[in-house]
Amino acid sequence: MPTVTTDRLEKFRSLMEEHEVDAFLVPSEDAHQSEYIADCDKRRHWISGFTGSAGCAVITKTEAAVFTDGRYFLQASQQLDDNWVLMKQGLPGVPTWQEYLLQHSNLRIGMDPTLINAVDAHHLKKQLGPLGSSLVCLDKNLVDLAWGSSRPEAPKDKIFVQPIQYTGKSVQEKLKELRDYIVSVKVMGTVVSALDEIAWLFNLRGSDIECNPVFFSYALVTVDEAVLYVDLDKVTEEVQEHLDEASVKTKPYTDFFDDLRALGAELDGRKVLVNNKTSLAIELALGEDHVVEKRSFVTDAKAIKTPEELNGMRACHLRDGAALVRYLAWLEKQLVEGVQLDECEGADRLELFRREQDHFIGLSFDTISSTGPSGAIIHYKPEKETCRIIDINQIYLCDSGGQYLDGTTDVTRTFHFGAPSDYEKRCFTRVLQGHIAIDELVFPVGTTGYLLDPFARQALWKDGLNFLHGTGHGVGCFLNVHEGPHGIGFRPHFNDTALAAGMTVTDEPGYYEDGKFGIRIENVVIVKEVETPNNFGGRGYLGFEHVTIAPLGHNLIDVNLLTVTEREWVNNYHQEVLEKLLPYLVHDELATEWLKKETTPI
Repeated sequence: MPTVTTDRLEKFRSLMEEHEVDAFLVPSEDAHQSEYIADCDKRRHWISGFTGSAGCAVITKTEAAVFTDGRYFLQASQQLDDNWVLMKQGLPGVPTWQEYLLQHSNLRIGMDPTLINAVDAHHLKKQLGPLGSSLVCLDKNLVDLAWGSSRPEAPKDKIFVQPIQYTGKSVQEKLKELRDYIVSVKVMGTVVSALDEIAWLFNLRGSDIECNPVFFSYALVTVDEAVLYVDLDKVTEEVQEHLDEASVKTKPYTDFFDDLRALGAELDGRKVLVNNKTSLAIELALGEDHVVEKRSFVTDAKAIKTPEELNGMRACHLRDGAALVRYLAWLEKQLVEGVQLDECEGADRLELFRREQDHFIGLSFDTISSTGPSGAIIHYKPEKETCRIIDINQIYLCDSGGQYLDGTTDVTRTFHFGAPSDYEKRCFTRVLQGHIAIDELVFPVGTTGYLLDPFARQALWKDGLNFLHGTGHGVGCFLNVHEGPHGIGFRPHFNDTALAAGMTVTDEPGYYEDGKFGIRIENVVIVKEVETPNNFGGRGYLGFEHVTIAPLGHNLIDVNLLTVTEREWVNNYHQEVLEKLLPYLVHDELATEWLKKETTPI
């Protein structure tokens, strides 16, 4: 049921009038431009009722609109009440939130400058000028004022050290590489504001954001000094010793902007490097003339995993695959025996199997346990009050993952525990063919994920089908399950970064029919160098190594649609799954027999 937002919007609009603004921006992100955020930062969720991880709300004196992408169209339509208009970005004739604002003139548009990145703000400001409109930076976020005392407090959990046996590179080594880069681009230092970048740079982890092992912090690194701004109550003795060894100073999180303003006053022509996704507030504190905007060096360095990180990703995916097999075997048995289970109970049982695995820390995102129509909601999250009973006669889609000390997993499998229709099998097989096409690709060094995306859709296009999300996203190593700067997709930003050896990315085509079912097959793959008979242009060639090890939906495969090569791929993959997972299942006879059944050659 939608959240009724009438009273919230009425209170909010009175605050808009009090602060003399005609419109207000409510983005999804927090002050660190995080995709996944802590409860205290879920402002767009609170004001609109829409819980998806992507989207921006714009509130004017008379209208309220949420702008989101194809992953969330169905979810948003179910969660927004009549006070809101859903803007389905990417569809013909639907404006972006920026274009929506440009349809009006003489507006004072209020915003929290910590929540909008500087590049977007500068671009929008130039477009608004000729219309007589302006961006107005407010010291206090109006959503926070409307939310009041019911707004959750910021997390206070302790930070911990991520050992070098998992990272493969010390803090000192990472800081040296960053400082070498600082010198090469002729700036005096750099601000690091993205939480996963800070966790990676200092080999630290936290739990301030559910499912993401990060902690609220900023960092300022110069050639001579590195300062970590963090709630000092979170810093344990072990963490302090770890930072002291790398000559990293700690200061209170709340000192960050004051220190930036002081630094800006002393720069005297020198420049500070900031990420092109850094908040406008950081640029304003330093002084806009004192900054150089570039994509973060740390983002790029973090994307190329060390050998130790890659080995950890391989290892944790085996344990995770065993947990998933145990769950699916258990679930099928329950359903065949007529036991009623809802989607939440399924998700909870899968988490229990994961918790039994070595090095398990927590989930990498909320489990998408979805039966029938629920699967058509791409980022569905079952809620106990509204979730469905898992139906043996409907497709079951499960997208889930775990955070382990040695890596992060993200796997989607689609099963039917009864008798699927010919149409369902055809749709599944078309998705499978797209998945195989990506897995088997060989491509020149320098190729972007934007150029690879059509291979995932070719089989679906033959049947006039498609999907509205990207084909793949980067994956952190015991860090955020969604990681940039690379990915595989049709949106222009996927053409900004070439895939490179050592990157991890997902291979996850899908197909969805509203009100009926969803299908997705997702593996995490490692980008690797490959040997080819020739090497035209001397560029070198790349391919993928899949590290997700779990059976596919055997009875959903329409073998007649597969080529000989595709059939061989399925059989080879299932043989690999069988050989690699059996040692993890020796004490679970049910899972062992189920795995053998599901990996029978086709």
